Amino acid sequence: MSAAERAMPDALATLTAYGLAALWLLALTPSGLVAQLAGLCAGAVVAGAAVGSILRRLPRFSTPADRVTLLRAVLIALCAALAAAQLFSGASTDLLLPMLGGAAFLLDGVDGAVARRTGTSSAEGARFDGATDAALVLVLSVAAAAVVGPWTLAIGAMYYAFRVAGFFRPHLRATLPPSLTRKAIGACQPFALLVALLPGMPSAAAVAAPALALGLLAFSFARDVVQLESHHRAVLLDAAQ
Repeated sequence: MSAAERAMPDALATLTAYGLAALWLLALTPSGLVAQLAGLCAGAVVAGAAVGSILRRLPRFSTPADRVTLLRAVLIALCAALAAAQLFSGASTDLLLPMLGGAAFLLDGVDGAVARRTGTSSAEGARFDGATDAALVLVLSVAAAAVVGPWTLAIGAMYYAFRVAGFFRPHLRATLPPSLTRKAIGACQPFALLVALLPGMPSAAAVAAPALALGLLAFSFARDVVQLESHHRAVLLDAAQ
């Protein structure tokens, strides 16, 4: 089956896998019906966004690397379902959520390796991978908000705030040069949030890990904004001369 023919089956398989797994997991939680429905809807938003990334492509296609990313999206969607159910029910976070989040975190990079090995790297795949990374951080930041405080939401929201800013200042959507520092700081975010979500973690460590990650993330985004703004001003000056 060609990459174009795989897009729709992969999308349907993703939604089916999420739906069945979410119903099973939520049935095991002590939360009530309202909390379970909230969780199911929250996870469906994540899974639906991932599927939409595949189906919106023109021409439509799905590669082996995309299937790895879709698997990560299912895991993240399940984290979202559990996090929302726990927020609505007031239940404490157990080991299941950080285990699923940890699996999604560890799979990061596998899709890139698969893309390189199969010769199917693409700009669409890279954007899909980046959006999935951001979804993981957002979901974990929501879950961590119930543990260490609502300030962790800033970690998950920063990527989306940057994207929104790009609509008002289009030059912020320009491609940045590769940076190992940026990649390391990005990987630090889900790791720090997972540390905060581990049951039995001392409160000092649960707060310190995401606090440090937030500071590094703010530095990284600020540096990128300054770099993009400086480049934009240089382009305008060259055009005016």
